[in-house]
Amino acid sequence: MFENLSDKLESVFKKLRGHGRLDEKNIEEGLKEVRMALLEADVHYRVVKRFIEEIRSRAMGQEVMSSLTPGQQVVKIVNAALTELMGVRHEDLDLSGSPPASVMLVGLQGSGKTTTAGKLALWLRKKGRAPFLVPADVYRPAAIDQLKTIGSQIGVPVFDSAPGEDPVAICIAAKAAAFKNRCDTLVLDTAGRLHIDEELMGELGRIKEALRPSDILLVADAMTGQDAVNIAKSFDERLNIGGVILSKMDGDARGGAALASRSSSPASARS
Repeated sequence: MFENLSDKLESVFKKLRGHGRLDEKNIEEGLKEVRMALLEADVHYRVVKRFIEEIRSRAMGQEVMSSLTPGQQVVKIVNAALTELMGVRHEDLDLSGSPPASVMLVGLQGSGKTTTAGKLALWLRKKGRAPFLVPADVYRPAAIDQLKTIGSQIGVPVFDSAPGEDPVAICIAAKAAAFKNRCDTLVLDTAGRLHIDEELMGELGRIKEALRPSDILLVADAMTGQDAVNIAKSFDERLNIGGVILSKMDGDARGGAALASRSSSPASARS
């Protein structure tokens, strides 16, 4: 999904490299094209504005203007800024604390939390962990059965919850069951809504308080685009999320959600 954005940025870089020397006009023209490429990738305009301002302040410096290869210097600045935006170091999933550790998946309805829960459990098992899937979405029809089916397919145990039960009680009971079955990692598949509301956030807050998860991950649809900023910010303000998982990456998403959600708050440092 980043191919189109990469192609457009490379076209801008090629033009910049072609100049024997750069002046403010050349740089502004290049920045305008970078800005358009990011906006067309559906990156939130506030993220684009901050990004362009950062590049401009560096690119207008004496070191670039007097360089023998000014175009190449600007390319390095843009690459460095993009790297900083997406994260300069790897931060792994937080599984600290006494086992079983809990990883809480949150997000809007339809973002792909249940499927992601199965993928995460499979990844954890390959890492040597013993995951335990917890269906805590008691509102969406067939959500519990869907997770049980996924667990059966990948060979990961699933807690036996039922529609109508209290999600907080489910998570507490699942933690006891995981300990009894020697599973060291709970993967909590929580409920979502079509929009962010107090009822949803209140329930997620109660689960967080009861389980004290070692990590909370926001599952966001890669096609969300610019709205990813508002979604990530809302969940982070209420739950202090530790990272973002983008789902449906095989669709026709333009990459904006990845850049936007990553830059929306310091807490969402992993994506």
